[in-house]
Amino acid sequence: MLSRIKSYALDGLRGYGVSVEVDISPGLPAVDIVGLPDTAVKESSERVHSAIKNSGFYFSPRRITVNLAPAHTKKGGSAFDLAIALGMLVSTEQAGVDDKQKPLNSVNDCVFLGELSLSGEVRKINGVMPILISAKERGIKKIVIPYGNANEARYIQGIDVYAVKNLREAVDIINGAAAIPVEKSDIVIGGAAVAGEDLKFVKGQYSAKRALEIAAAGGHNMIMIGAPGGGKTMLAKCIPGILPDMTEAEALETTKIHSVAGILDDSVGIVTERPFRCPHHTASKIALTGGGSTSHPGEISFAHNGVLFLDELPEYPRAVLEILRQPLEDGVITVSRAARSVEYPANFMLVASMNPCPCGYYGSGTHDCSCTPAQIQKYMGRISGPLLDRIDIHVEVDEVRYDELTSSETAESSSSVKARVNAARKIQTERFKGSFVHSNSKMTSEMIKSHCALDSAGERILSNAFDKLGFSARAYTRILKVARTIADLDGNPKIESKHVAEAIMYRSLDKAVR
Repeated sequence: MLSRIKSYALDGLRGYGVSVEVDISPGLPAVDIVGLPDTAVKESSERVHSAIKNSGFYFSPRRITVNLAPAHTKKGGSAFDLAIALGMLVSTEQAGVDDKQKPLNSVNDCVFLGELSLSGEVRKINGVMPILISAKERGIKKIVIPYGNANEARYIQGIDVYAVKNLREAVDIINGAAAIPVEKSDIVIGGAAVAGEDLKFVKGQYSAKRALEIAAAGGHNMIMIGAPGGGKTMLAKCIPGILPDMTEAEALETTKIHSVAGILDDSVGIVTERPFRCPHHTASKIALTGGGSTSHPGEISFAHNGVLFLDELPEYPRAVLEILRQPLEDGVITVSRAARSVEYPANFMLVASMNPCPCGYYGSGTHDCSCTPAQIQKYMGRISGPLLDRIDIHVEVDEVRYDELTSSETAESSSSVKARVNAARKIQTERFKGSFVHSNSKMTSEMIKSHCALDSAGERILSNAFDKLGFSARAYTRILKVARTIADLDGNPKIESKHVAEAIMYRSLDKAVR
């Protein structure tokens, strides 16, 4: 008997339907799985065999052929286990038939996903969130998933999701037994304490903290340069506490990536705080961009809608740093391999830190630098000009004086700074309403012309700086974007000369690197 069970697969973050066809015919006992299955799918025959028997069902000792259609796409992972097992049970009329052995419509109503253990338990899988969203967009009304993925399903409205713990419960759903779908919840943004440091514990560093606020408000890329021990890493760890609240769309989009990668917190089921990723400088290109045999996402995609922090930037291989140029401009990364090409979102805020020289004390007022001019030039040359052009804000982090460290004065807290950041981001949301842009850092050329007009004093300041410091055309647009954010923090609809002057201050490394 031939049976068809609906399932789903992923191509990057896009889901597509898979029809699991099971045919049982006379012949020597064997299970053949066709339709471009990978090793994990081929091994499902053994898991399904044991799961069926240990769940109290009969496993047919005949020739079983399983086809995963469409046959031209590569199928991977263990999510087809449940659909294959149900297909075998329907083919042997142990499920999906009424008392008169007539097929039930419920077999065709649902999509089934899940990995099976040998005992028949349905185990959680990766990528449930993007599958649910894709299935809903394609008109699917019912879907059965593992109980371990139930929290992900709570936030997707408009589709009934049933979470099962074992094969028996899935069979009951096919047989028409009453089942309660997963209860839906609204996405709650903010409210929880954000992990990381608080700016009120950072002594001194007033200019650096101001730069952090501007970067967070406009989504600007930023680099901090200073001697060891000045607090660059601590400042970076304060960033999660001042980032603007996520929107519901950003939360769902970020959750999709984390779900596919298997790094989602199952107890919550959704990402509501902006990610903060800090890969080590030994990370490979594939670890950063994504790839491998399954074209999985990398660190820059995990940081989507959040922050990618690269500590000691010159220590990263230059080839690794150069691959950041395209996603910094486009907000996406395309992972191309021989068999497939997958596009992942990578709209992140880059925050980096570095020393001014190999020993770290060039320009220090308290330590002598032991580096030669050639060593300093070589060290700074590890960061290319084109990459530096894509970093909006360059800020020097000075060494903290003893009287600042021991001062009893309480600095401004992260929560206070975040309130101003949220207010500035709200202005930007209204400004770019109806477009794909949500922050000043992503403005197009047309938007810059429309929203970054300067008065005569601002034009004069920028013209003088452009001629004397040798800024590139890209640096010019970065200055305008940063000036627009500074004006937003002031609540000023116009960019004034003081905003332009402050924005120019944050391009200090341009001339040094060149």
